[in-house]
Amino acid sequence: MKPPIFSTQGCRLNAYETEAMKDLAAQAGLNNMIVVNTCAVTAEAVRKSKQEIRKLHRDNPEAQVVVTGCAAQIEPETFAQMDEVDRVVGNTEKMQLDTWQGLNQNGMFLGDQEKVQVDDIMSVQETAGHLIDGFGTRSRAYVQVQNGCDHRCTFCIIPYGRGNSRSVAAGVVVDQIKRLVNSGFNEVVLTGVDITSWGADLPRQPKLGDLVQRILKLVPDLPRLRISSIDSIEADPALIDAIASEHRLMPHLHLSLQAGDNMILKRMKRRHSREDAIKFCTDMRKARPDIVYGADIIAGFPTETDEMFENSLKLIDDCGLTWLHVFPFSPRTGTPAARMPQLDRGEIKARAARLRSAGADAVSRHLQGQIGLKHQVLMENARMGRTEGFTEVIFDVDQPKGAIVPALIKSHSEKQLIA
Repeated sequence: MKPPIFSTQGCRLNAYETEAMKDLAAQAGLNNMIVVNTCAVTAEAVRKSKQEIRKLHRDNPEAQVVVTGCAAQIEPETFAQMDEVDRVVGNTEKMQLDTWQGLNQNGMFLGDQEKVQVDDIMSVQETAGHLIDGFGTRSRAYVQVQNGCDHRCTFCIIPYGRGNSRSVAAGVVVDQIKRLVNSGFNEVVLTGVDITSWGADLPRQPKLGDLVQRILKLVPDLPRLRISSIDSIEADPALIDAIASEHRLMPHLHLSLQAGDNMILKRMKRRHSREDAIKFCTDMRKARPDIVYGADIIAGFPTETDEMFENSLKLIDDCGLTWLHVFPFSPRTGTPAARMPQLDRGEIKARAARLRSAGADAVSRHLQGQIGLKHQVLMENARMGRTEGFTEVIFDVDQPKGAIVPALIKSHSEKQLIA
């Protein structure tokens, strides 16, 4: 029998959960199966998920197809109606061993179950701390500390795929990180859907900064801690203090900014203003001069005028952003933004192209500014690693994989530094 094939669409949290599903499927003894972990962040993401399902089925016609992830959670019947799909599994169900055991009988895929196994995600109260030893490389491990989101941005469908915010208890997180460090990992990344909301549902309502400082205190042998995308307006004092003063917390933040115009931010139902974003970035750079910012920016949100778009474009320089994730606005059925006056698709694509071009210029400036500097680089493979600020570095001789090695930056290519 052929081993299962897994395909991940979308975010790092999905990638993390795919690794958990691999373990669960292995425990259940499943083979000859395709699992597609879908994304729903944009209509294009859903289209790509469907495209991936068709391609994998075409290449492996004998394999049974299981579809899960956010798109499957939000619109299960859409996927159930696809001829290629044998089972649709929800975001909660995909993380439960019983689900995978229920698909299997003596190594064979069961055909007599309900095709759709998707429950109400809003009723889920807890997020389990799945013990994954890391993925992608043996140098960096990802630890899920939170899932879901309590906010309702007008463009976003993700809360309906992930449910309300749930936190993993600090003790569970710390114990997992200790185990990862003992296994040889030199860097841990805290991940989730809205990690700055961590702790709101726990006793005494601790903040993300409390968790970060607790990890750094209780796991002294952890060389590098990194946090994934955050909402800057929700950065608590303990987190800001840790970023400013803890050298083991890496100086790289990916910010959920989305726009640089106050009216658009209001129509998005964001909780920060343009001025808030600029002040946060300025203050943090003063406290940590080597900090590197990434950001999510949406191009062509409904009602966005040329002037409003220019405010988003100027945010790159005003905040000192380096790594941009640009999203051409895509209406998601069921969200308030889908009912707002839409922009021409050609205009949306043109604005996204301008943002990406400005982002490429920002990357070029960043890379140029690194020449002559020394970095501690975490090696992801024999010839490529990442700096503290998450910039890729290429070496001309092999380095020990998973090690942190000193490097003098000599030059750069379009997107990478060269040591």
